[in-house]
Amino acid sequence: MKPILKEFPEEIATERLIIRKPMPGDGKAVYQAMQASMAELKPWMPWADREQTVDDVEANMREAHAKFLTREDLRLHIFNKETGEFIGSSGLHRINWDIPKFEIGYWIDTRHQRKGYITEATEAITNFAFTELNAKRVEIRCDSKNNRSKAVPERLGFQLEGILKNDGLSGDGKEIRDTCIYAKIK
Repeated sequence: MKPILKEFPEEIATERLIIRKPMPGDGKAVYQAMQASMAELKPWMPWADREQTVDDVEANMREAHAKFLTREDLRLHIFNKETGEFIGSSGLHRINWDIPKFEIGYWIDTRHQRKGYITEATEAITNFAFTELNAKRVEIRCDSKNNRSKAVPERLGFQLEGILKNDGLSGDGKEIRDTCIYAKIK
């Protein structure tokens, strides 16, 4: 079956979260979360080092929505189930539908850190990948110096398969970094 024809739920609910595809109109909330979190995001996320407007972020939301529909990339937005507030972004990226395998990425609005939201969302997204998408492999890759990011797969029982030396650049592009590769397989 062609990936574009794959049908699956476009929303995941957990105890505290609603996790759903990006939608046109999400740009303002995502922009506000990005602005509130820039100091924490810049060391790790290359996109955080670029100036963006609300319109730039909204355009990105629309592109992400289109890629979700074509199953090219499955970005997911995380919302507080009780308040509806945007918390962060995650998703299934670098998709290989032939295997199938996925990579989970994530970032959180600084105002919502240290509440377990990313761990809760990542666990739900991992389960979704295995049950709904028949994944054989789910990876989480992160900078070896990003201890908070590494803690998520470690808490969820992902195995550290290796560390790629001199594999990437710091968020500001000034330092060569190592990448940790964590995975779960089925």
